[in-house]
Amino acid sequence: MAKTRLPLEGIRIAGIVVVWAGPWSMQLLAHMGAETIRVESCQRFPAMTRGLFPNPPKLLLDNMPPIMGGYPDREPGDRPWNRSNHANTTLYNQLTMTVDLTRPEGMDIFWRLISKCDAFVENNPPSTMDKLGITYEKMKEVKPDIIMLRAPGYGLSGPWKDYRGLGSNFEEYAGHDILRGYLDMDPSGHSMVFACDHAAGAQGAFVLLAALHYRNRTGKGQLIELSQTEAFLPWIAQALMDYDMNGRIQGTMGNRYPGAAPCGCYRCKGESIAQGTSNLTPDQGNYVFITCHNDEEWQGLCRAMGNSSWTKEEKFADTISRYKNQDELDRHIEGWTRERDHFEVMYMLQAEGVPAGPVESYKDAYNDPQLKARGFFEWATQEDCGTHLYPGMPWKMSKTPLRIRRGPARLGEDNEYVYKKIIRVSDEEYAKLDKEGHIGMDFVEP
Repeated sequence: MAKTRLPLEGIRIAGIVVVWAGPWSMQLLAHMGAETIRVESCQRFPAMTRGLFPNPPKLLLDNMPPIMGGYPDREPGDRPWNRSNHANTTLYNQLTMTVDLTRPEGMDIFWRLISKCDAFVENNPPSTMDKLGITYEKMKEVKPDIIMLRAPGYGLSGPWKDYRGLGSNFEEYAGHDILRGYLDMDPSGHSMVFACDHAAGAQGAFVLLAALHYRNRTGKGQLIELSQTEAFLPWIAQALMDYDMNGRIQGTMGNRYPGAAPCGCYRCKGESIAQGTSNLTPDQGNYVFITCHNDEEWQGLCRAMGNSSWTKEEKFADTISRYKNQDELDRHIEGWTRERDHFEVMYMLQAEGVPAGPVESYKDAYNDPQLKARGFFEWATQEDCGTHLYPGMPWKMSKTPLRIRRGPARLGEDNEYVYKKIIRVSDEEYAKLDKEGHIGMDFVEP
């Protein structure tokens, strides 16, 4: 049986990517078969990219949230940078190599690699690339049809172009933070979210695909400038347009939505499996989200709740009335949900045609029958991290099935392949670069 050719097989992409947005773009392209090579350094630890620290103390790991403290068994091991969940969730199906770009011989290696690539991805502050001399003009000299994707936080021009930030900073600047809180909270009480990273990362992969398609037709490469902040603004376009058209500044709505009542997150029976972790309060438990957009869905909810007498009161007779009396409505509904499991509530309401879904813990997600039936989570192995289930492919393609083909790449794991097979350095030059510190799998202690 002939091997299925992946959509991007034969395409090679190098990247100097940090934190999440850039790594996520490269991850998506790698899933589709591109040979993606992350260019890293043994001399400089990329904070927030391969964990928070190169050698985090065990005491710190025991009190860190999973997004940064997620190491197998909460143990950093001999090479923590290869065990961090933050790093490994964007490194499977990819390759890594190391080189010191602050030295001339390192830059020579970099440009030799670029000459063998179809595209280059980076999401650093513009000044970082400028200091290294990595520009689109130089890229074109080395590889005339190169595609260069640059994804800084605020773009390549304007007074803020060199400002630094994380996805949480960019989306707050875009106005997301003022929308997503609760009615009795100001923005200082919100937790960080990272939707901007995924928005920018997914859009970066998409526009790079478009550029590859353009190159196939014309033979020409191009520079793609993706401002992570601007990439996120369309996600909240309704609020922006409401101000533009009506002069209204939308504030926080909690879990409610105009035109829907009830619409909320309701406490259910049982204790959260996450209780006892350092970043959760003791009263957190199981929840279900319920939304009724019309009277038909409301009647379905009433039937599931046994058509209690309070559901027939005039104050709940239509959507507008229910919307005006949501506080009381929520108390009634939660009195019913608190006596039931969150999955039980979901199944009861779905049977009545009511939009409802459980708020799943991570344990719930791994055991979810729908995700299991679709084979979403896949096993992958890495030498320093072990074998674990990882989130699988974001989409399924009938003609070109995608899967995790390789576990998360360790720091410098593919040095020999990249240097000798792609760049074509001699054994003598490789040994010299190794001795000089360009090549390695461990970070050099400062």
